[in-house]
Amino acid sequence: MNTNEVVILLHGMGRSRLSMVLLAIRIRRQGFRTVNIDYPSTRKSIEALSEEYLAPAIAACKEQGAAKIHIVTHSLGGIIARQYLQNQSLPEGSRIVMLSPPNKGSEVTDALRNSLLYKLATGPAGQSLGTEAASLPNRLQRVQVEIGIITGSRSSDPWFSRLFPGEHDGKVSVERARLEEMVDFLVVSKGHTLIMNSRYVMQQVVYFLRNGSFEKS
Repeated sequence: MNTNEVVILLHGMGRSRLSMVLLAIRIRRQGFRTVNIDYPSTRKSIEALSEEYLAPAIAACKEQGAAKIHIVTHSLGGIIARQYLQNQSLPEGSRIVMLSPPNKGSEVTDALRNSLLYKLATGPAGQSLGTEAASLPNRLQRVQVEIGIITGSRSSDPWFSRLFPGEHDGKVSVERARLEEMVDFLVVSKGHTLIMNSRYVMQQVVYFLRNGSFEKS
């Protein structure tokens, strides 16, 4: 195992580190050291989650001598990583793979943010994920790191389909997953909830961590 390269995994909204276990195992078997973070996604703001959970994990990896610190995220985890990179940096050569990130917000938040049930289910972070220009994802500045994004085009939540004008994975539209600074982008026929468990997606995650691009068929 190459302990000089560490991969930090960040789960999505309302999930736990268990949702990233299969992906962590696959990455570890390919020679990387992994750190699978658990964080209270529905109880704190994105800024607090970045500062209190991601930042200490990255600091620990640096103290342990990691030459590269990669990050693999699902959904909300991608926004937390971007928030961290507003004022911090990763070692040279580090890469990020985002799975189904609401990089330009989510129409689901637009439709449900005033619902008491949604507020209770998603907390402060959920209120920040709208598609308006003033939302947190849309206020974040470009980041200086190689980013690859994989998102889905098959809905895992068909009851939300009416909210999207184009392709989507049930929670995030394909277009709103994009970032201007991304170096590669891949759309797969998967839904939002379990995209991280796809063998093909896991293969592509590892390929990007090694090569800085996705493997083209």
